[in-house]
Amino acid sequence: MTAAIRQYLIITGNYWAFTLTDGALRMLVVLHFYQLGYSPLEIALLFIFYEFFGVVTNLVGGYLGARMGLNRTMNIGLFLQIVALGMLAVPAAMLTVPWVMAAQALSGIAKDLNKMSAKSGIKLLVPDEQQGTLYKWVAILTGSKNTLKGVGFFLGGVLLMAAGFKGAVIIMAVALGLVWLASLFLLGQDLGKSKAKPKFSEILSKSRAINVLSAARMFLFGARDVWFVVALPVYLHTVFGWDFWKVGGFMASWIIGYGFIQTIAPRITGNMEGKQPAVLWAAALALIPAAIAIGLAAGWSPQFVIVGGLLLFGVLFAVNSSLHSYLIVSYARGDGVSLDVGFYYMSNAAGRLLGTILSGWVYQAWGLEACLWISSGLVAMAALLSVLLPQRRPVTA
Repeated sequence: MTAAIRQYLIITGNYWAFTLTDGALRMLVVLHFYQLGYSPLEIALLFIFYEFFGVVTNLVGGYLGARMGLNRTMNIGLFLQIVALGMLAVPAAMLTVPWVMAAQALSGIAKDLNKMSAKSGIKLLVPDEQQGTLYKWVAILTGSKNTLKGVGFFLGGVLLMAAGFKGAVIIMAVALGLVWLASLFLLGQDLGKSKAKPKFSEILSKSRAINVLSAARMFLFGARDVWFVVALPVYLHTVFGWDFWKVGGFMASWIIGYGFIQTIAPRITGNMEGKQPAVLWAAALALIPAAIAIGLAAGWSPQFVIVGGLLLFGVLFAVNSSLHSYLIVSYARGDGVSLDVGFYYMSNAAGRLLGTILSGWVYQAWGLEACLWISSGLVAMAALLSVLLPQRRPVTA
């Protein structure tokens, strides 16, 4: 086993362990506060700081990764998640909304430090001429993360039933603590540390390709979350009459399937460079939410239209997401890679934040069909922006 593969496995293992706790924690918070009588919209608002601090963390985290090394930012992310879990292991009387929002904010910082470090680290393990290998490694990391996040949803429910809320977060904190200790000793030192100390002013990308791709990413993830985060779960619960466990199980299964498609995206798209695949796959995706909205307006079976449409949306969205994840790692500079990747994932977090806010507001004011039309428009914007991407991948500095 080569040193590069060993480091890839360590990075992936760290990312997997973190992702399991991230998915489980989200389900724990949702279920626990649902049991306390909070509405789905109120529960969704608990995660606003989680998304907001993701924007800030990715912007600053890329700078820190270039200055300190990606091994340190990854380990800091693991440690902060342990602290966030510990914050939730307090007596029930202390679990107020502001306290939980603060814990979620810390978890959001931890998640994006960990993700930025993992994605950036892979860039440094693959020679620049082996773009096919880079695409496959990024696709496996990205897809397995989303699959495990879905598994984490189930894990959260099981832990809540078996150990209660406090016991569940303690178990996860201890398990993640063991991963953190192993990572301190096994992860390569100074991974991704820039040879030239970057200035803080360099956190904003000067690359046209990365700026365009980042804007497309923001619209892409806004398009998913505008109907997926709040509108869809509330609709399934109130209109279809599904109980909470059925809603949670369906959402978890969707994420697991979505993650699997991401891992095999290179087989679906084949060899690709430049803008054409990004434009075509985004254009195809834009048709799906519009078709679902038309089907609902025409009075077709809502169960068939929404469940079937969501499955098709998941496949196309997974391919789009994997293409973007590959392109950012490919476009990023070799020295100071985390600056470019951090800026890109800042846009990703901004899209999630935009989608989360719109999802609650638009659904409450105009319903699911309006969310779907906005989703279609946002994906169309991502497709139009992708036209501006370079024809071929830039040479890494």
